[in-house]
Amino acid sequence: MRRILNKSNKKDLKALLDSMVEKYNHTSFIPNDPVSIPHRFTKKQDIEIAALFSALLAWGQRTTILKNLNTLMHGMENAPYDFVLNHKPKDRKRFEHFVHRTFQYGDLVYFLEFLQQHYRSSDSMEVLFSGGMKKTDAHVGNGLIHFHRQFFSLPHLNRTEKHVSTPERKSACKRMNLFLRWMVRYDDKGVDFGIWKQIQPKQLLCPLDIHVQKAATSLGILKRTQADWNSVLELTGELKKLDPDDPVKYDFALFGYSLENKL
Repeated sequence: MRRILNKSNKKDLKALLDSMVEKYNHTSFIPNDPVSIPHRFTKKQDIEIAALFSALLAWGQRTTILKNLNTLMHGMENAPYDFVLNHKPKDRKRFEHFVHRTFQYGDLVYFLEFLQQHYRSSDSMEVLFSGGMKKTDAHVGNGLIHFHRQFFSLPHLNRTEKHVSTPERKSACKRMNLFLRWMVRYDDKGVDFGIWKQIQPKQLLCPLDIHVQKAATSLGILKRTQADWNSVLELTGELKKLDPDDPVKYDFALFGYSLENKL
């Protein structure tokens, strides 16, 4: 049954979602999730690189996602930062047959080229987002735009741009927002990493995948039907009413609610 968000049931809704956060924001859900890949590492740069690929390839069947991410990490000798920093162009040939849905060898080559150039002048990917933001920004929109512009600043195939979304194209940027959640959010539950400090959790936006969209619509939190940028802003705005400092923790709750109610 659809539950409409209004003054009379806002407390009940918050209690429901808070309980779902407690249930699903838990390390027991890591092993079968793409976030398990960056959780193999302890070095900041290894985590960043593994997390970026894990978020961007997180579409399709989970078994296939994890299989292909394992293949990718194995090709990087299970040391993604060292590989990215020190590999030669000839070393990219080992990925000639790598493909994940529409993400192909040519796309991967560009990712490796850009990341190598970046890490040779910076010790973190965070600046690629925070460099386009102000501390007073209500959300990470400007950071996502800055990342996209910086990331595609080198010569590249046009097709590769579809793998990194941007608000400038009204995209929901679900995988990029998932990546930012992993990097920025921190609590004592052990799922998100919280290794970036220049962006605040209250600036994060909720990753809007099909599960979250259906749950938010069912609960009356989201009224827009398109899975686009404006829907992300609408949904996160409602979640901020429940927790203004950490609205994206409810990503766990909405995903879990969708699963439990078979939405």
